Amino acid sequence: MSDSRRLVDKMWSYCDVLRDDGVGVIEYTEQLTYLLFLKMAHERATRRLAPERIVPEKYSWQRLLDAQGDNLEVVYTQILVGLAREPGLIGTIFRKAQNRIQDPAKLRRLIVDLIDKEQWSQSGTDIKGDAYEELLSRGASDKGSGAGQYFTPRALIQGIVDAIRPTVADSVVDPACGTGGFLLVAHQNAEQGAASMTPKQRDHLRDTFAAGYELVDGTARLASMNLLLHGMGKSNGPSLIEVKDSLIADPGDRWSVVLSNPPFGRKSSLTMVGADGREAREDREIERQDFVATTSNKQLNFVQHIMTILDTNGRAAVVLPDNVLFEGGAGETIRRKLLNDFDLHTMLRLPTGIFYANGVKANVLFFDKKVARPGQPWTERLWVYDLRTNKHFTLKQNPLRRADLDEFVASYKGGNRSERTESERWKSFTYDEIFARDKANLDITWLKDDSLEDLDSLPSPDVIAREIVEDLTAALAEFEAVATALEEQLRG
Repeated sequence: MSDSRRLVDKMWSYCDVLRDDGVGVIEYTEQLTYLLFLKMAHERATRRLAPERIVPEKYSWQRLLDAQGDNLEVVYTQILVGLAREPGLIGTIFRKAQNRIQDPAKLRRLIVDLIDKEQWSQSGTDIKGDAYEELLSRGASDKGSGAGQYFTPRALIQGIVDAIRPTVADSVVDPACGTGGFLLVAHQNAEQGAASMTPKQRDHLRDTFAAGYELVDGTARLASMNLLLHGMGKSNGPSLIEVKDSLIADPGDRWSVVLSNPPFGRKSSLTMVGADGREAREDREIERQDFVATTSNKQLNFVQHIMTILDTNGRAAVVLPDNVLFEGGAGETIRRKLLNDFDLHTMLRLPTGIFYANGVKANVLFFDKKVARPGQPWTERLWVYDLRTNKHFTLKQNPLRRADLDEFVASYKGGNRSERTESERWKSFTYDEIFARDKANLDITWLKDDSLEDLDSLPSPDVIAREIVEDLTAALAEFEAVATALEEQLRG
């Protein structure tokens, strides 16, 4: 059995022990995050060569080992509260941390039997990182946790990154990073050939290559630990993940690569006011002159935000629901801006049944930022790959695998798009063809759905049932969008 598998099985066995006490997978992973960080800091402080203290002595791992009985719970809580006040990565990981394990005996077993017996700093980053990533994946599939909304299927992330191909020369950001999957895979792609890199390049890869923004404290904590366990950032350094709503303002920084799957929720929690001066009313008003259109649709606002933070000649890949392709009003304004001022060169139509959130019909838009040239659009041709028609996936019986994206990645040819050639699922459309469509609608299909004419082509009953649920959920979301738009018109 591999070390990674052994670690996962060991971690998972303790999760089962705590489940009876009402501690879910994600809550358990959070507790592991706190304890792993303390143990790794302890290993760093007690090593023979160049020992280094990362956390103050009064919050050390040794204090947990020395605490007995009910006092263990008191000491653990003191440590969590104290470290939450620390700056940098430590503060991000322990921000608003709470002890969810109320039984001191079970907490002690977790500390002494599971974590203290392992040498976490010595096991390779891929082993402990893979073990942690596996826990996050299991947590995402736990329906009760609601964590699935922060977890993009790893096969999809891998395919997108393989198309974009980030290198050590890039800087990568995810403005809605969830548990950090895009940043992690981008880093793995860029570190290939690390042996020939200069010390400066290696430092950049570890410390400044990746940046992420996450609104939810608990998710930002998991992302921070996920990156650290995979060799990104430093325990005693600044946090690569910033806990904030990235839509509030232009951060001022620019990145050469943006990779993101913004949350599928439709409403912004804030009032957005774009350069057009209109309001989309919610709780707080945010005015952004870099936004060309005002909308409360969160995904459309993320598209506008990404258009701002992408550096000139930078490249972006963003997972977006279908409504972004055809919604009128602000949606049309933003699409026309994308077609004119950016090179919107590729769209991947995703199949249903691949996300933990129900009712999601989504696509990946790939676009590059260019120097403005008024009167002359940058998009010449949009290539669309249809991975949806006659494709049927489910999360458990038939999950999306990286191999399912092989043809798309091979067809993408990021380095030289002039070599692209059409196939059954891979078609191109000129700027004039798209711009002439009603509202610059990007919801383009051409393949025939075999199941409409051939009963033998019908998927299995469980897949049909899941697709019906997803269609109904997506329809409800669209009705909600229409109702919201009408309300905004009446208020305006």
